[in-house]
Amino acid sequence: MSGAQIIDGKQVAQQVRGRVAEEVAALKRDHGVTPGLTVVLVGENPASQVYVRNKSRQTEAAGMVSTMHKLPAETSEADLLALVADLNEDPSVHGILVQLPLPEQIDETRVIEAISPAKDVDGFHPENVGRVATGAGGIAPCTPLGCVILAKTVQPDLTGMEAVIVGRSNIVGKPLAQLLLKENCTVTIAHSRTRDLPEVTRRADLLLAAVGRAEMVRGDWVKPGATVIDVGINRLEPQPGEEKGRLVGDVAFEEAREVASAITPVPGGVGPMTIACLLANTVNAARAINGLEPVAIGA
Repeated sequence: MSGAQIIDGKQVAQQVRGRVAEEVAALKRDHGVTPGLTVVLVGENPASQVYVRNKSRQTEAAGMVSTMHKLPAETSEADLLALVADLNEDPSVHGILVQLPLPEQIDETRVIEAISPAKDVDGFHPENVGRVATGAGGIAPCTPLGCVILAKTVQPDLTGMEAVIVGRSNIVGKPLAQLLLKENCTVTIAHSRTRDLPEVTRRADLLLAAVGRAEMVRGDWVKPGATVIDVGINRLEPQPGEEKGRLVGDVAFEEAREVASAITPVPGGVGPMTIACLLANTVNAARAINGLEPVAIGA
């Protein structure tokens, strides 16, 4: 077995949720404000339903108000936009999260842009994207934020590190690059079309995989001693005797742990951090809406 440190996302997420609960208690005590998160779920996507239930449970456990609107799959775009408009105006709601994906009759971009940027706790609104990119505050997307917190549990100061991100999505890859630039990393965004991708990833002191391909990043793509953050979650085909296939990341874990100094597992790495950071974003949205400065909620 390698000596690579396994970065325990569950434990770190628990610490973040503990900090959130402290901030929620302080907001209630000092300002009479109880942060409220509203989740909108359209349709019957089973994975979304599980995810939303977890969000609601953890929101309430942190002392916040959790509300949910479940809408039928045939809901029109106009009706969903009308609900979002009502939530924008509701002073008890500090965070609005419309669970993606949405049914095909609804334009996801239009819905995201309809959410008030002040309540966009997913960090997907173009105004927040722009603010994060320019370093002017803004609400950062939850998964990239979680990745940075996990990386800093290994190396509290990321200054000067060479960071390579494999993946260029609007939800993870691009905002993650902005957050790492803010941490004074030297950042490369690579992707499936990058020429000689293994050569690029071997430069990374901090390697972050978010490409959506099972075990694409092999052990010999990893620089010895690197920290590896695996955002991917992919289910393999069931093997004989298995009821369902194993969950794996975008990194070949067993190979990479022989080379890396620290690595996140799948599951149990980045996944738990996403909801923890959503709660942190909701607290800071409640603070901002009430004219208070944001608080840094790391591990």
